[in-house]
Amino acid sequence: MARLISFFFYFCLFSSGVSASIIINHNKVTEMGEKEAYQFGLLKLALSYDKGNDYIFQESKRYIPQTSMIEQLKTNKLDVAWTGTSKELENSLTPIRIPLYKGLLGHRIFIIREGNQAKFDQIKSLSELKSLTAAQERSWADTAILRSAGIKVYGTRTYENLFHMLEGGRYDYLPRGVHEPWAEIASRPELPLTVEKNLLVKYPMPAYFFVNKENQALAQAIYSGLDAAINDGTFNDYFFNNPMIQDVIEKANIEHRLVFEIENPSIPEQTPFQDKRLWLDTKKLH
Repeated sequence: MARLISFFFYFCLFSSGVSASIIINHNKVTEMGEKEAYQFGLLKLALSYDKGNDYIFQESKRYIPQTSMIEQLKTNKLDVAWTGTSKELENSLTPIRIPLYKGLLGHRIFIIREGNQAKFDQIKSLSELKSLTAAQERSWADTAILRSAGIKVYGTRTYENLFHMLEGGRYDYLPRGVHEPWAEIASRPELPLTVEKNLLVKYPMPAYFFVNKENQALAQAIYSGLDAAINDGTFNDYFFNNPMIQDVIEKANIEHRLVFEIENPSIPEQTPFQDKRLWLDTKKLH
């Protein structure tokens, strides 16, 4: 209720021509890598279209893991979060249904140990891939998606553990969105990890901004800004000029990979697949 009153106050200020300053509490971005910087930059881009308000961005002191991040969003300790969607999330929070990566998050390639490429060269079918073990953070929606397809998944509590356990041989491969592996490997040069060359698992998995259900004014401001950025070309400029995305185009070799398509049983019915502006055609990457 307090947040509704707060945003009503801001609306009144906007209507009277007075600019309001709105604090946006969000997860830590500083020193958290290119992925977090990309998503945060897109949030700032979206809200830059709201000329009636000034937004002050305030990050958490420490990086908040996904489960805690969602709980803090529900209790208004955070104002916005960015993550892959699911039916459960969309039931408890308000999604801004514009995919931040134009659908790339559901194209999964693998981080593997150096020297292990030959093991994956032998994989020619999804059933053969199921003989190996993947790993994911337990709270990620991807964990349930992969398991529902019959893929063995080792679940861990923390993101950072994924890399050290892979290096230590606890599992075989770490599926990541095609925009993620190179930056993640580069930020951990002490670990002998590399990107698998030939395989790709694909399923629908858009990443969105989420806000508390009481935060409809903020949800509308983010949606309107992203929609305007798509329509004037700024979204695509931001997307294609991002070094992480350029890595995908240059290195991922998507069109030559063997693709295993699986279903996502937790994808909400409201996912805007029909709006072609929102999705990247990977066949046109080159």
